[in-house]
Amino acid sequence: MENGTERREARRFTMSLPLSLRCSGLGGTQEKTGKTRDVSFRGLYFWSDALLETGSEIEFTLTLPKEVTRSADVHIRCHGRVVRVEPRDSERGIAARIENYEFLPA
Repeated sequence: MENGTERREARRFTMSLPLSLRCSGLGGTQEKTGKTRDVSFRGLYFWSDALLETGSEIEFTLTLPKEVTRSADVHIRCHGRVVRVEPRDSERGIAARIENYEFLPA
């Protein structure tokens, strides 16, 4: 944060959710897994070993477990763009903007 103001447009919720990731990045087309740190309807931050760079287009599927939805697991396919990558040991922290999403049938 350059001037100390919050740049996020939507409230983020701290949630550790599994995700599957499909992307084209530095290592070509990849299918990876990851785990979210926080999520909002406009973006998320997640950990993965995917080789991505800022600006990369990504597709990922989040699974909201029945403990969150209070019914069955819900799968959401999202398309987005990487806005920041933070290397950390063998994995990376990745911030992404969600550009569109769809709920997948059970």
